[in-house]
Amino acid sequence: MIDVKEAYEALIASGIDMFTGVPDSLLKNICAYITDTAPREKHIIAANEGNAVGIAAGHYLATGKPALVYMQNSGLGNTVNPLLSLADEKVYSIPMVLMIGWRGEPGVHDEPQHVKQGEVTLALLDAMQIPYIILEDASQIKAQVELSLERKAPTAIVIRKGTFGSYKLKNARSNNNPLSREDAMKLVVDHLKDSDVIVSTTGKLSRELFEYREAKQQGHGHDFLTVGSMGHSSSIALGIALEKPNRRVFCFDGDGAFIMHTGALGIVASMNPRNYFHILFNNDAHESVGGQPTIGYELDAVTMAKASGYKQAMRATTREEMIAALQQLETTEGPVLLELRVKIDSREDLGRPTTTPIQNKEAFMEELGAPLAQDER
Repeated sequence: MIDVKEAYEALIASGIDMFTGVPDSLLKNICAYITDTAPREKHIIAANEGNAVGIAAGHYLATGKPALVYMQNSGLGNTVNPLLSLADEKVYSIPMVLMIGWRGEPGVHDEPQHVKQGEVTLALLDAMQIPYIILEDASQIKAQVELSLERKAPTAIVIRKGTFGSYKLKNARSNNNPLSREDAMKLVVDHLKDSDVIVSTTGKLSRELFEYREAKQQGHGHDFLTVGSMGHSSSIALGIALEKPNRRVFCFDGDGAFIMHTGALGIVASMNPRNYFHILFNNDAHESVGGQPTIGYELDAVTMAKASGYKQAMRATTREEMIAALQQLETTEGPVLLELRVKIDSREDLGRPTTTPIQNKEAFMEELGAPLAQDER
Protein backbone atom coordinates (compact mmCIF):
# COMPACT_ATOMS: atom_id res chain seq x y z
CA MET A 1 0.00 0.00 0.00
CA ILE A 2 1.40 3.37 -1.06
CA ASP A 3 1.26 6.40 1.22
CA VAL A 4 -0.52 9.24 -0.61
CA LYS A 5 1.96 11.82 0.68
CA GLU A 6 4.81 9.79 -0.80
CA ALA A 7 3.00 9.49 -4.14
CA TYR A 8 2.23 13.22 -4.26
CA GLU A 9 5.82 14.13 -3.44
CA ALA A 10 7.06 11.75 -6.15
CA LEU A 11 4.86 13.57 -8.68
CA ILE A 12 6.11 16.99 -7.54
CA ALA A 13 9.74 15.80 -7.61
CA SER A 14 9.17 14.59 -11.18
CA GLY A 15 8.10 18.04 -12.30
CA ILE A 16 4.32 17.65 -12.13
CA ASP A 17 2.62 20.46 -10.22
CA MET A 18 -0.71 20.66 -12.08
CA PHE A 19 -3.51 18.23 -11.29
CA THR A 20 -6.88 17.89 -13.00
CA GLY A 21 -9.51 15.21 -13.51
CA VAL A 22 -12.74 13.66 -12.28
CA PRO A 23 -12.75 11.91 -8.87
CA ASP A 24 -12.92 8.13 -8.59
CA SER A 25 -13.47 5.88 -5.58
CA LEU A 26 -10.15 4.07 -6.15
CA LEU A 27 -8.36 7.42 -6.29
CA LYS A 28 -10.28 9.18 -3.53
CA ASN A 29 -7.38 9.09 -1.05
CA ILE A 30 -4.77 10.56 -3.40
CA CYS A 31 -7.36 13.04 -4.75
CA ALA A 32 -8.20 14.11 -1.20
CA TYR A 33 -4.51 14.69 -0.47
CA ILE A 34 -4.11 16.71 -3.67
CA THR A 35 -7.16 18.79 -2.72
CA ASP A 36 -5.75 19.53 0.72
CA THR A 37 -2.16 20.12 -0.45
CA ALA A 38 -1.99 21.61 -3.95
CA PRO A 39 -2.65 25.34 -4.45
CA ARG A 40 -6.19 25.96 -5.69
CA GLU A 41 -4.98 27.20 -9.07
CA LYS A 42 -2.97 23.99 -9.49
CA HIS A 43 -5.85 21.57 -8.96
CA ILE A 44 -8.95 21.68 -11.16
CA ILE A 45 -11.75 19.15 -10.72
CA ALA A 46 -12.93 19.11 -14.32
CA ALA A 47 -16.43 18.88 -15.78
CA ASN A 48 -15.45 15.63 -17.51
CA GLU A 49 -12.32 13.71 -18.35
CA GLY A 50 -11.97 15.12 -21.87
CA ASN A 51 -12.16 18.59 -20.34
CA ALA A 52 -9.27 17.58 -18.06
CA VAL A 53 -7.13 16.48 -21.02
CA GLY A 54 -7.73 19.90 -22.59
CA ILE A 55 -6.67 21.66 -19.38
CA ALA A 56 -3.53 19.52 -19.23
CA ALA A 57 -2.73 20.37 -22.85
CA GLY A 58 -3.11 24.09 -22.18
CA HIS A 59 -0.90 23.82 -19.11
CA TYR A 60 1.86 22.17 -21.15
CA LEU A 61 1.59 24.75 -23.94
CA ALA A 62 2.03 27.52 -21.38
CA THR A 63 4.73 25.95 -19.20
CA GLY A 64 6.43 23.10 -21.06
CA LYS A 65 5.53 20.84 -18.10
CA PRO A 66 3.19 17.83 -18.09
CA ALA A 67 0.12 17.68 -15.84
CA LEU A 68 -1.47 14.74 -14.05
CA VAL A 69 -4.94 13.83 -15.36
CA TYR A 70 -6.83 11.51 -13.01
CA MET A 71 -9.98 9.53 -13.77
CA GLN A 72 -11.91 6.32 -13.29
CA ASN A 73 -11.39 3.94 -16.21
CA SER A 74 -15.02 4.56 -17.21
CA GLY A 75 -13.86 8.09 -18.05
CA LEU A 76 -11.38 6.85 -20.65
CA GLY A 77 -14.15 7.04 -23.21
CA ASN A 78 -14.44 10.79 -22.68
CA THR A 79 -10.71 11.17 -23.32
CA VAL A 80 -10.29 9.13 -26.51
CA ASN A 81 -10.89 12.04 -28.89
CA PRO A 82 -8.62 14.64 -27.21
CA LEU A 83 -5.94 12.04 -26.47
CA LEU A 84 -5.78 10.85 -30.08
CA SER A 85 -6.57 14.05 -31.99
CA LEU A 86 -4.81 16.55 -29.71
CA ALA A 87 -2.16 15.05 -27.42
CA ASP A 88 -0.94 12.19 -29.63
CA GLU A 89 2.61 12.44 -31.01
CA LYS A 90 1.24 12.38 -34.57
CA VAL A 91 -0.76 15.55 -33.91
CA TYR A 92 0.48 18.13 -31.32
CA SER A 93 2.65 15.72 -29.33
CA ILE A 94 1.73 16.86 -25.81
CA PRO A 95 3.03 14.99 -22.76
CA MET A 96 0.77 14.32 -19.77
CA VAL A 97 0.39 11.51 -17.25
CA LEU A 98 -2.96 9.77 -16.86
CA MET A 99 -3.77 8.22 -13.46
CA ILE A 100 -6.58 5.71 -13.99
CA GLY A 101 -8.60 3.87 -11.35
CA TRP A 102 -9.05 0.28 -12.54
CA ARG A 103 -12.66 -0.47 -11.62
CA GLY A 104 -13.82 -3.91 -12.68
CA GLU A 105 -10.33 -5.41 -12.80
CA PRO A 106 -10.74 -9.05 -13.89
CA GLY A 107 -10.85 -11.31 -10.85
CA VAL A 108 -11.80 -8.47 -8.50
CA HIS A 109 -15.48 -8.24 -7.55
CA ASP A 110 -17.13 -5.02 -8.66
CA GLU A 111 -20.48 -3.62 -9.74
CA PRO A 112 -21.88 -4.76 -13.13
CA GLN A 113 -21.37 -1.40 -14.86
CA HIS A 114 -17.61 -1.74 -14.31
CA VAL A 115 -17.12 -5.31 -15.54
CA LYS A 116 -16.73 -4.67 -19.27
CA GLN A 117 -14.72 -1.49 -18.74
CA GLY A 118 -12.40 -3.39 -16.42
CA GLU A 119 -11.92 -6.15 -18.97
CA VAL A 120 -10.89 -3.76 -21.75
CA THR A 121 -9.00 -1.04 -19.84
CA LEU A 122 -5.49 -2.25 -20.61
CA ALA A 123 -6.43 -3.27 -24.15
CA LEU A 124 -7.86 0.20 -24.75
CA LEU A 125 -4.61 1.81 -23.63
CA ASP A 126 -2.73 -0.59 -25.90
CA ALA A 127 -5.01 0.31 -28.81
CA MET A 128 -4.33 4.02 -28.24
CA GLN A 129 -0.61 3.20 -28.00
CA ILE A 130 -0.36 4.80 -24.57
CA PRO A 131 2.35 3.07 -22.50
CA TYR A 132 1.23 2.27 -18.96
CA ILE A 133 2.35 0.77 -15.69
CA ILE A 134 0.27 -0.79 -12.93
CA LEU A 135 1.48 1.12 -9.89
CA GLU A 136 3.03 -0.93 -7.10
CA ASP A 137 5.53 1.54 -5.63
CA ALA A 138 5.83 5.33 -5.64
CA SER A 139 9.34 5.01 -7.09
CA GLN A 140 7.77 3.99 -10.42
CA ILE A 141 6.19 7.42 -10.88
CA LYS A 142 9.35 9.28 -11.90
CA ALA A 143 10.12 6.95 -14.80
CA GLN A 144 6.59 7.25 -16.16
CA VAL A 145 6.74 11.04 -16.09
CA GLU A 146 10.14 10.95 -17.79
CA LEU A 147 8.77 8.60 -20.46
CA SER A 148 5.95 11.03 -21.19
CA LEU A 149 8.44 13.86 -21.64
CA GLU A 150 10.74 11.70 -23.74
CA ARG A 151 7.91 10.58 -26.06
CA LYS A 152 6.22 14.00 -25.92
CA ALA A 153 2.96 12.10 -25.54
CA PRO A 154 0.64 10.74 -22.84
CA THR A 155 1.58 7.86 -20.57
CA ALA A 156 -0.60 6.17 -17.96
CA ILE A 157 -0.44 4.90 -14.39
CA VAL A 158 -3.13 2.30 -13.64
CA ILE A 159 -4.34 2.07 -10.05
CA ARG A 160 -5.70 -1.17 -8.61
CA LYS A 161 -8.16 -1.30 -5.73
CA GLY A 162 -6.33 -0.77 -2.42
CA THR A 163 -3.19 0.72 -3.98
CA PHE A 164 -3.25 3.89 -1.88
CA GLY A 165 -3.30 4.14 1.89
CA SER A 166 -6.17 5.83 3.67
CA TYR A 167 -6.44 9.60 3.78
CA LYS A 168 -9.46 11.64 4.88
CA LEU A 169 -10.20 14.94 3.18
CA LYS A 170 -9.55 17.76 5.68
CA ASN A 171 -11.05 20.56 3.60
CA ALA A 172 -14.29 18.72 2.94
CA ARG A 173 -17.15 20.65 1.37
CA SER A 174 -20.15 21.23 3.65
CA ASN A 175 -23.39 23.19 3.61
CA ASN A 176 -26.26 23.99 5.95
CA ASN A 177 -29.12 22.76 3.80
CA PRO A 178 -31.80 21.12 5.98
CA LEU A 179 -32.64 18.03 3.90
CA SER A 180 -30.49 15.15 2.75
CA ARG A 181 -30.63 14.02 -0.87
CA GLU A 182 -32.49 10.90 0.23
CA ASP A 183 -35.15 12.89 2.10
CA ALA A 184 -35.62 15.20 -0.88
CA MET A 185 -35.87 12.21 -3.23
CA LYS A 186 -38.63 10.71 -1.07
CA LEU A 187 -40.59 13.95 -1.27
CA VAL A 188 -40.41 13.89 -5.06
CA VAL A 189 -41.38 10.23 -5.34
CA ASP A 190 -44.33 10.76 -3.01
CA HIS A 191 -45.64 13.49 -5.33
CA LEU A 192 -45.48 11.38 -8.49
CA LYS A 193 -48.46 9.88 -10.30
CA ASP A 194 -48.81 6.16 -10.98
CA SER A 195 -48.09 6.71 -14.67
CA ASP A 196 -44.88 8.74 -14.12
CA VAL A 197 -41.46 7.20 -14.79
CA ILE A 198 -37.99 8.10 -13.52
CA VAL A 199 -34.52 8.00 -15.03
CA SER A 200 -32.08 8.37 -12.12
CA THR A 201 -28.41 9.23 -12.35
CA THR A 202 -25.40 7.12 -11.44
CA GLY A 203 -24.25 7.06 -7.82
CA LYS A 204 -25.99 6.99 -4.48
CA LEU A 205 -29.21 8.61 -5.71
CA SER A 206 -30.21 5.51 -7.71
CA ARG A 207 -29.34 3.31 -4.75
CA GLU A 208 -31.51 5.42 -2.46
CA LEU A 209 -34.38 5.32 -4.95
CA PHE A 210 -34.15 1.52 -5.18
CA GLU A 211 -34.24 1.15 -1.39
CA TYR A 212 -37.18 3.54 -1.06
CA ARG A 213 -39.19 1.47 -3.52
CA GLU A 214 -38.30 -1.62 -1.48
CA ALA A 215 -39.35 0.07 1.77
CA LYS A 216 -42.70 1.04 0.21
CA GLN A 217 -43.08 -2.50 -1.18
CA GLN A 218 -43.36 -1.13 -4.69
CA GLY A 219 -41.95 -2.59 -7.86
CA HIS A 220 -39.04 -1.07 -9.75
CA GLY A 221 -40.57 -0.98 -13.20
CA HIS A 222 -41.13 2.79 -13.10
CA ASP A 223 -37.43 3.52 -12.55
CA PHE A 224 -34.48 3.26 -14.91
CA LEU A 225 -31.37 3.25 -12.72
CA THR A 226 -28.47 4.65 -14.74
CA VAL A 227 -25.73 2.81 -12.85
CA GLY A 228 -23.02 3.87 -15.34
CA SER A 229 -22.62 6.45 -18.13
CA MET A 230 -22.37 9.41 -15.78
CA GLY A 231 -23.91 12.60 -17.12
CA HIS A 232 -26.22 10.97 -19.66
CA SER A 233 -29.41 10.42 -17.63
CA SER A 234 -30.96 13.64 -18.91
CA SER A 235 -30.45 12.49 -22.50
CA ILE A 236 -31.87 9.03 -21.78
CA ALA A 237 -34.91 10.71 -20.23
CA LEU A 238 -35.30 12.88 -23.34
CA GLY A 239 -35.32 9.85 -25.63
CA ILE A 240 -38.09 8.31 -23.53
CA ALA A 241 -40.12 11.51 -23.18
CA LEU A 242 -40.26 12.04 -26.95
CA GLU A 243 -41.60 8.53 -27.56
CA LYS A 244 -44.05 8.51 -24.62
CA PRO A 245 -45.65 11.98 -24.76
CA ASN A 246 -48.59 10.92 -22.58
CA ARG A 247 -46.39 9.98 -19.63
CA ARG A 248 -44.45 12.37 -17.44
CA VAL A 249 -40.74 11.54 -17.44
CA PHE A 250 -38.62 12.66 -14.50
CA CYS A 251 -34.83 12.83 -14.71
CA PHE A 252 -33.27 12.56 -11.24
CA ASP A 253 -29.88 14.22 -11.77
CA GLY A 254 -26.88 15.03 -9.56
CA ASP A 255 -24.72 18.13 -9.71
CA GLY A 256 -21.57 16.29 -10.79
CA ALA A 257 -23.43 14.51 -13.58
CA PHE A 258 -25.30 17.68 -14.57
CA ILE A 259 -22.04 19.60 -14.92
CA MET A 260 -20.40 16.81 -16.92
CA HIS A 261 -22.59 17.33 -20.01
CA THR A 262 -24.40 20.64 -19.66
CA GLY A 263 -24.85 20.85 -23.43
CA ALA A 264 -27.73 18.40 -23.03
CA LEU A 265 -29.82 21.25 -21.58
CA GLY A 266 -30.02 22.99 -24.92
CA ILE A 267 -30.86 19.78 -26.75
CA VAL A 268 -33.69 19.00 -24.31
CA ALA A 269 -35.06 22.53 -24.66
CA SER A 270 -34.83 22.46 -28.46
CA MET A 271 -37.09 19.40 -28.57
CA ASN A 272 -39.59 21.07 -26.21
CA PRO A 273 -40.96 17.91 -24.52
CA ARG A 274 -43.99 18.98 -22.47
CA ASN A 275 -43.70 15.86 -20.32
CA TYR A 276 -40.03 16.36 -19.30
CA PHE A 277 -39.18 17.21 -15.67
CA HIS A 278 -35.53 17.61 -14.73
CA ILE A 279 -34.96 17.29 -10.97
CA LEU A 280 -31.44 18.32 -9.97
CA PHE A 281 -30.33 17.12 -6.52
CA ASN A 282 -27.46 19.51 -5.82
CA ASN A 283 -25.19 19.00 -2.79
CA ASP A 284 -22.14 20.72 -4.32
CA ALA A 285 -20.01 17.57 -4.04
CA HIS A 286 -18.97 14.34 -5.77
CA GLU A 287 -20.22 12.51 -2.69
CA SER A 288 -20.23 9.00 -4.15
CA VAL A 289 -16.46 9.07 -4.82
CA GLY A 290 -15.00 10.72 -1.74
CA GLY A 291 -16.76 14.06 -1.26
CA GLN A 292 -14.59 16.09 -3.64
CA PRO A 293 -16.14 19.50 -4.39
CA THR A 294 -18.03 20.34 -7.57
CA ILE A 295 -18.93 23.81 -8.82
CA GLY A 296 -22.58 23.02 -8.16
CA TYR A 297 -23.24 26.19 -6.19
CA GLU A 298 -21.01 28.41 -8.33
CA LEU A 299 -23.15 27.59 -11.34
CA ASP A 300 -26.67 29.02 -11.49
CA ALA A 301 -28.50 25.97 -12.80
CA VAL A 302 -31.84 27.77 -12.83
CA THR A 303 -30.54 30.58 -15.04
CA MET A 304 -28.71 28.06 -17.25
CA ALA A 305 -31.90 26.09 -17.83
CA LYS A 306 -33.92 29.20 -18.64
CA ALA A 307 -31.21 30.50 -20.98
CA SER A 308 -31.16 27.09 -22.72
CA GLY A 309 -34.89 27.31 -23.39
CA TYR A 310 -36.56 25.40 -20.56
CA LYS A 311 -40.09 26.75 -20.06
CA GLN A 312 -39.67 26.93 -16.31
CA ALA A 313 -36.82 26.61 -13.81
CA MET A 314 -37.04 26.78 -10.02
CA ARG A 315 -34.90 26.29 -6.94
CA ALA A 316 -35.96 24.94 -3.53
CA THR A 317 -34.01 24.31 -0.33
CA THR A 318 -36.44 23.77 2.57
CA ARG A 319 -39.06 21.04 2.82
CA GLU A 320 -41.81 23.63 2.47
CA GLU A 321 -40.24 25.12 -0.66
CA MET A 322 -39.81 21.67 -2.19
CA ILE A 323 -43.41 20.68 -1.55
CA ALA A 324 -44.68 23.96 -3.02
CA ALA A 325 -42.52 23.49 -6.13
CA LEU A 326 -43.63 19.89 -6.58
CA GLN A 327 -47.27 20.94 -6.33
CA GLN A 328 -46.59 23.57 -8.99
CA LEU A 329 -45.20 20.90 -11.31
CA GLU A 330 -48.60 19.21 -11.35
CA THR A 331 -49.96 22.02 -13.51
CA THR A 332 -46.77 23.02 -15.34
CA GLU A 333 -45.71 21.95 -18.82
CA GLY A 334 -42.14 20.91 -19.45
CA PRO A 335 -39.38 21.07 -20.05
CA VAL A 336 -38.89 22.15 -16.44
CA LEU A 337 -35.85 22.13 -14.18
CA LEU A 338 -36.28 21.98 -10.42
CA GLU A 339 -33.04 22.36 -8.48
CA LEU A 340 -33.19 20.92 -4.97
CA ARG A 341 -30.27 22.06 -2.82
CA VAL A 342 -29.49 19.35 -0.28
CA LYS A 343 -26.88 18.62 2.35
CA ILE A 344 -23.93 16.27 1.91
CA ASP A 345 -25.18 13.22 3.74
CA SER A 346 -25.92 9.56 3.13
CA ARG A 347 -26.56 6.48 5.21
CA GLU A 348 -23.65 4.24 6.15
CA ASP A 349 -25.87 1.19 5.57
CA LEU A 350 -26.99 2.23 2.08
CA GLY A 351 -27.19 -0.88 -0.06
CA ARG A 352 -27.06 -1.50 -3.78
CA PRO A 353 -29.80 -2.69 -6.16
CA THR A 354 -30.47 -6.41 -5.85
CA THR A 355 -31.63 -6.63 -9.46
CA THR A 356 -29.26 -6.69 -12.41
CA PRO A 357 -29.14 -3.90 -15.00
CA ILE A 358 -30.73 -6.29 -17.53
CA GLN A 359 -33.60 -7.05 -15.15
CA ASN A 360 -34.04 -3.32 -14.51
CA LYS A 361 -34.15 -2.63 -18.26
CA GLU A 362 -36.67 -5.37 -18.94
CA ALA A 363 -39.00 -4.30 -16.11
CA PHE A 364 -38.80 -0.68 -17.24
CA MET A 365 -39.50 -1.50 -20.89
CA GLU A 366 -42.43 -3.68 -19.87
CA GLU A 367 -43.85 -0.77 -17.87
CA LEU A 368 -43.50 1.46 -20.94
CA GLY A 369 -45.09 -1.16 -23.17
CA ALA A 370 -41.99 -1.47 -25.34
CA PRO A 371 -41.39 -4.81 -27.08
CA LEU A 372 -38.44 -6.83 -25.89
CA ALA A 373 -36.05 -8.67 -28.18
CA GLN A 374 -36.95 -12.30 -28.77
CA ASP A 375 -34.20 -13.61 -26.49
CA GLU A 376 -35.31 -11.30 -23.66
CA ARG A 377 -38.87 -12.63 -23.43
